[in-house]
Amino acid sequence: MRKKIFAAFICATLFFSGCGAGKNEPATPADSQKNSPLENQTEGNKNETNATPIVSDLFTDRDYRTEYSADSSVEILLTGSSASCNSPYVTLDGSTVKITREGTYVLSGTLDDGMIIVDVDKNSKVQLILSGVSIHNEDSAALYVRSADKVFVTLADGTQNILSGGDSYIAIDENNIDSVIFSKDDLTLNGTGSLTIHAKAGHGIVSKNDLVVTGGTYVITAASHGLTGKDSIRIADGNFTITSGKDGLHADNTEDTEKGFLHIEDGSFMITADGDGMDASGSLTINGGDFTLSAGDLSTITSENKDANVASWPFGNRNSPETSSAGNTDTVSTKGIKSNGTLTVTAGNFHIDSADDALHSNSDLCIANGSFTLATGDDGIHADGALTIQDGTITITQSYEGLEGKSVEISGGNITLRSEDDGINAAGGRDGSGTLRGMDQFSSQEGVYILICGGQINIDANGDGIDSNGDLTVTGGTVYVDGPSNGGNGAIDKNGTALISGGTVIALGAAEMAETFDSSSTQGCILITTSSTHPAGTNIRLLDASGNPLVSYTSLKSFRSIVISDPSIVKGSSYTIETGEETTEVVMEETTYGTSQGMGGFHGGFNRPDKNDGRKPDREGFNDRDKKASPDGENPPALPDMGKEGFPDGENPPALPDMGKEGFPDGENPPALPDMGEEGFPDGENPPALPDMGEDFPDGDTPPDFTGTDSLL
Repeated sequence: MRKKIFAAFICATLFFSGCGAGKNEPATPADSQKNSPLENQTEGNKNETNATPIVSDLFTDRDYRTEYSADSSVEILLTGSSASCNSPYVTLDGSTVKITREGTYVLSGTLDDGMIIVDVDKNSKVQLILSGVSIHNEDSAALYVRSADKVFVTLADGTQNILSGGDSYIAIDENNIDSVIFSKDDLTLNGTGSLTIHAKAGHGIVSKNDLVVTGGTYVITAASHGLTGKDSIRIADGNFTITSGKDGLHADNTEDTEKGFLHIEDGSFMITADGDGMDASGSLTINGGDFTLSAGDLSTITSENKDANVASWPFGNRNSPETSSAGNTDTVSTKGIKSNGTLTVTAGNFHIDSADDALHSNSDLCIANGSFTLATGDDGIHADGALTIQDGTITITQSYEGLEGKSVEISGGNITLRSEDDGINAAGGRDGSGTLRGMDQFSSQEGVYILICGGQINIDANGDGIDSNGDLTVTGGTVYVDGPSNGGNGAIDKNGTALISGGTVIALGAAEMAETFDSSSTQGCILITTSSTHPAGTNIRLLDASGNPLVSYTSLKSFRSIVISDPSIVKGSSYTIETGEETTEVVMEETTYGTSQGMGGFHGGFNRPDKNDGRKPDREGFNDRDKKASPDGENPPALPDMGKEGFPDGENPPALPDMGKEGFPDGENPPALPDMGEEGFPDGENPPALPDMGEDFPDGDTPPDFTGTDSLL
């Protein structure tokens, strides 16, 4: 089954699968009822309503079908401690109701402490119509599918249904029942009614195969996971309010990496989880819907003194809780949306507040579109592999790092982010998210890069604004960076090349680690260090030689370095940069102006201690010329070209004599030294005997009495 609907190719091809499903007719019986099941049902039957459901490899027509025939369905009436039914295919044993043959069954009434069991042939399908039921089971599942090909649970229109469980589960057979609804086989939930699940222990709804939901309203409170599907969770539509002690939605198959996936076409989701909001061991695809997710203890990174000249928090997620279970040292994952495989989002509205990453993939992550408002105690959006953003509106109000991946590619969208460390970070390795014990576990490696070719990006970072452990390339888009005020980070930081050929970049930050684009860039770029630190709210303008404004920006934080690149900056032209009341004249003799500082060398002026007025002090006596050799923070005169070998005009020093392998001329060895013997004296002799000094003095005498001789002390 092609279960991913081209999920791996959506970001590359911008293929959007249809997600507009119409509403099915409600489950409404005819006037007459007969107690014989509907036999020979097939999933291929077309929906007879006017609705246009999603038809794909993930959802069948039967998954959407909610109508039924009263003439061919079986009615089961629940009466508190027992039940009544006239069908021979329904066995009654006190408060236990067992369905043994394929068909459609309509349930109504109350079971105070009982269960519904579906136990039919593995090739048989059963449809259960819940028409106002309340079923509680104190020590097992309220609904148990022991055997079937597939079971459809339909919520009748206008009805409210309640299923609940007790504090524990007692085994009734070889299956490990651990949820209010437990199915060993495929399970589909549909309809237009509502279902409330109370699971004091265990999970809300579990399918050991595929769990499919195409409609209905669900309110689930569970001690563990809300919804669980071993092979998959597939949601076409529905309204979900889930409060869970672990994950809200949990798809997990450790035996088959092609399974354990989560796919959402549409729906409304309000999830409050002590674990992950949504978690898949395989791929995770979202093509639409409204999502309000809270995971863990929520984001608690503070932004106090963001403008202070101090280093940012040096560790990973400060807020991710640990499991409290005795003997269990596993870290509790508290991410908003998490996938072990590829995570793909093509549409949807997301509001996520999480203690750990808001969106996370252990593989690749692609956002083709959507609206995101994220607050997190760790990364806003993280991929261990490639992070790709093609479009959408992304607002990260709080994060440790905003966007992070081994590679980060942004081709469109509107992105605004705030981070305690790096705004956009590309680094190799696996994420250290969720660990309180150290910094992110990334290490530099090949294949690490940041590529920006479109979109508008606004970054407010206490660490590096844009940080690539590999290359940084900008070919388009508009990027504004309010980088760090502390000198330990820069608005731009890279380990490889930094090239720009298009777009507009304005990056502000501290002067100590300021970096710019490489001189091999094809678009003009300017780096300057201002004479003093400028406060938040300072207006920066780039003017051409005639005084016409070209680009402008108003700072969000204090800064001292400015990087500006724009197509209007060209070699051979003159420009003026207005920084508040300060002006800097720039003549573009080359494509780039100013030199990166940071770890790679000096940046736009030397970092000397400031004068009282914030200016660099004069460098006195430089080259013994005068005290004005490099006044007021200017660069010193260029030094003569020493050549690659470090001598004028590239010459090499005079050849030194060949010292030989042993380090002496012509390979000779030094003259032989006399044999000093084992004790270290010539000819092995021992040194002359020393006189017997006694314990402290010759002949054992004691020293003279110096009492009172202060002059000797």
